[in-house]
Amino acid sequence: MSLNQTVLRTDPVQPAPAQDRYHAVRAQSLLLLSPLSAEDAQAQSMPFASPSKWHLAHTTWFFETFVLAQAIPNYQWLKPHYQVLFNSYYNSVGPQHPRPRRGLITRPTLDEVIEYRQRVDEAMTLLFDQTGPGSELSQVIDIGINHEQQHQELMLTDLKHLLSFNPLYPAYRDDLECSSTTHQHLNWCHFPGGLKTIGADEKQFCFDNETPRHQVQLIPFAIADRPVTNAEFMEFIDDGGYRNATLWLSDGWDQVRQQHWEAPLYWRYLDGQWMQFTLSGLQSIDSHAPVCHISFYEAQAYATWAGARLPLEAEWEVAAADVPVDGNFVHCRRLHPGGELTGSSNSQLYRMFGDVWEWTGSPYTAYPGYRPTAGALGEYNGKFMCNQLVLRGGSCVSPADHLRASYRNFFQPELRWQFSGVRLARDV
Repeated sequence: MSLNQTVLRTDPVQPAPAQDRYHAVRAQSLLLLSPLSAEDAQAQSMPFASPSKWHLAHTTWFFETFVLAQAIPNYQWLKPHYQVLFNSYYNSVGPQHPRPRRGLITRPTLDEVIEYRQRVDEAMTLLFDQTGPGSELSQVIDIGINHEQQHQELMLTDLKHLLSFNPLYPAYRDDLECSSTTHQHLNWCHFPGGLKTIGADEKQFCFDNETPRHQVQLIPFAIADRPVTNAEFMEFIDDGGYRNATLWLSDGWDQVRQQHWEAPLYWRYLDGQWMQFTLSGLQSIDSHAPVCHISFYEAQAYATWAGARLPLEAEWEVAAADVPVDGNFVHCRRLHPGGELTGSSNSQLYRMFGDVWEWTGSPYTAYPGYRPTAGALGEYNGKFMCNQLVLRGGSCVSPADHLRASYRNFFQPELRWQFSGVRLARDV
């Protein structure tokens, strides 16, 4: 079965009916699960990651809690104790099982979680016949569909982290696409300064943290036409980048020493050469593919070493405004950066979407005039607007129809288990 057989590719101007999108996304989650054993789906490798089984249950909990329970009078919970087990961080909904202990939830079994999904899907199917487009409930369903797409990406990144601890270096799938990347010289694309407008226009779906659309003042800047490659990052390593404190922010240098960083996450120096653990198992490093699994601190240190800086998120969005959302996404069945070069001949910017999330130099904060979604869903984005940095663009495990130029991802600066890379910028 094709990795992305159930993905529903739609014209953003003519989106598919909500019921079709719902069932396509729900089926995709199970398809991503299909290569896994029950043991694979149970384990948790670190507090920031979650078991695949938990992702399946939590996304189902979302629809039961925020859709079914709100729409059906006197709703009877399918499994009342799931309200605690599979609540992630919604304090206004109720208590949660501790995140670092999700891997200890051996009951319910994987089969029971899949049955739970089926029962919620059956109830949702009945509800769709009663829910009109544009209603408040349909908007929550849209959030739930996009929420599940986020968790599909997390399923793959969390699973990769888990499998990387296995000394057998097992592959998630043995039928993934694998092709080398050709060299492309790095060029700079220049953009004028002045007042620019960024943010989502809300004509199509967006998350609340992408709003409101507003103006920002930018000075003239240049941005690299592609992300930094593995070969370029190797030069940083060979030049002592991980041993030169002057390149690093103070907190970043603390991480280098405490965590003994010497290379990006999943790189292994074996038999005199660098290798990289991937979802296809242990592989030789593709020199010209974008470097990935680096923290904000590593991205910033590399940029300093290269005589450049990280782009501001507003600069990134202005540069990406006319670039089509086309690239190496989950449906390409590679699940790793690289391969065919993608971009826009008009903008001459490449790999802006897909391959790797790109760190920016911007803190994750509210836009001027931001108002979180009312109710419990207001906890989705707003309460995390502290001590995190913004990433842009999407990755090789992102769904293509989930992304847009205004999309804001965010993580703590020391984290590396996402497919995160770096694109350089500079003042002009």
